[in-house]
Amino acid sequence: MPTAQLDFEKNIAGWWREVKDDFWGDVKQETLKLVRLLLEESMKEELVGYTQAQWHEHTGQARPYRNGSYTRALSTALGVLPELRVPRSRDGGFHPTVLPRYQRRQEAVNGLLRETFLAGVSTRRVGEVVQPLLGVRWSATTVSTVTKTLDAAVHQFQRRALLDEYQVLVLDGVTRRVKDALGVKKRLVLVAYGLTVFGQRVLLSFRQAPSESATAWEAFLNDLYRRGLEGTNLRLVVTDGCKGLHAALAVVFPYVTRQRCWAHKLRNVASRLPRRLQAAALQEAKTIYQAPTRREAVTRFQRWARHWQATAPTAVACLREDLEELLPFLDFPEAQRVKLRTTNVIERCFREVRRRTRPIGCFTNAASCDRIIYAVFHRLNTIWQDRPLRQFTHFT
Repeated sequence: MPTAQLDFEKNIAGWWREVKDDFWGDVKQETLKLVRLLLEESMKEELVGYTQAQWHEHTGQARPYRNGSYTRALSTALGVLPELRVPRSRDGGFHPTVLPRYQRRQEAVNGLLRETFLAGVSTRRVGEVVQPLLGVRWSATTVSTVTKTLDAAVHQFQRRALLDEYQVLVLDGVTRRVKDALGVKKRLVLVAYGLTVFGQRVLLSFRQAPSESATAWEAFLNDLYRRGLEGTNLRLVVTDGCKGLHAALAVVFPYVTRQRCWAHKLRNVASRLPRRLQAAALQEAKTIYQAPTRREAVTRFQRWARHWQATAPTAVACLREDLEELLPFLDFPEAQRVKLRTTNVIERCFREVRRRTRPIGCFTNAASCDRIIYAVFHRLNTIWQDRPLRQFTHFT
C-alpha cells in the first residue's frame, strides 16, 4: 500500500478519535444540561399549578405554598444527572408527574438493563457492561429488581386468549434446575409450539411442572383449550412419544392424529443396538422416513426388520411397536414433511433457552425461570412474526 495512503488512513483514524472524544463528548454534556433544564423547569411549572401562585408570588389566602427543594440523582439514557433539583410544597402533597416518586432511573435505562441481562449477561456483570454507556455501575441487586418487572408480562403471556387457527401442534418439555425450600430440584417446563393455517410459527405457552405426567400435561392442554385452542383446524400433534403426554392428548384432543418424533425414536432404537451395529442399522432405518409414500415406508421397514431381526431383535421390536404413529407425516405434502417428522422445531427453541441459561446454572426460584424463558420465547415470536413458513400457508 502506498505511503501516502497509509498516512491518509492514519490521519483519518486520528481525526475520528478526536471527533468521538471531543465533539460527541461535548454534545452529550450539553444535551444533559438541556435535559436537566427541561426537567427542572417543568417541575417548577407543575408546582405553580399546584400552589395556584406564580414563582415569588405571595398571597394571604390559605393554600399550599412552596418549601424549597431537594436533590435527587437520575440516570438517563444519556448519562447521570446528579443533584437534580426537585421542588416541594410545605404540605407534602406535591409530586411532579415528569419525575415519578422514588424514580432513580428512566424506563429506557431499565429497558437497557433488562435487555443486557436477557442477552446472556449475568446479573453481577450487567452493571460492568453498561457502565461505559450509562456512566454508573448498577449493582446485581438493582438489576435483579429491574428484571422482576417482567413478571407482569409473563402473567399476560400465559393467560392471553388464543385463536383457534393452529393446524399443527408440537409439544415437548425442557428440564431446568430451580431452587426451592428443600434445595435444588429439576423442573420440567412444558412447552407448546404451533403452526397456524397462515404458516405463522408461534410459541404458544409454557408452564413449569414437577414431571411429564399425564396429570401435568392434561392441565397444560386444558389451559390451551380454555384459552381458545379448541382444535377445529388441528390436523397433527407432534410429540417425543412421552406416555403421559399421549394419555393427556387422548383426553383433550382425542381425534387429532399424533406423529411421534423420528429423532427420539431412533435414539431409543440405538440404545438397544450393540455399538458396533449402530451406524449401519440406523443408516438403513433412516431410509424408512425418506420413503415417498406410506406404503413404501412400510415396505422398507419390513426389509429392515428382516435384515436386523436375528442380530438385534429388541431394536426391531422397539421400532415396530410405534411404526403406525411414526408415519402420519407422509400423508402431507412433501415440502412440509421435514418439519413434521420430528420435534426439531421446538428443540431449536430449547437450545436457545439452554444457551441463555447456561451462565445461571440454577434459578433462585420458579419466577426467575419463567422470566428468562418468556424473554427467549418473546424474542423468537417477534422474529418469526414476519417470517411465515410458506409451505404451510396452503395446508392440504
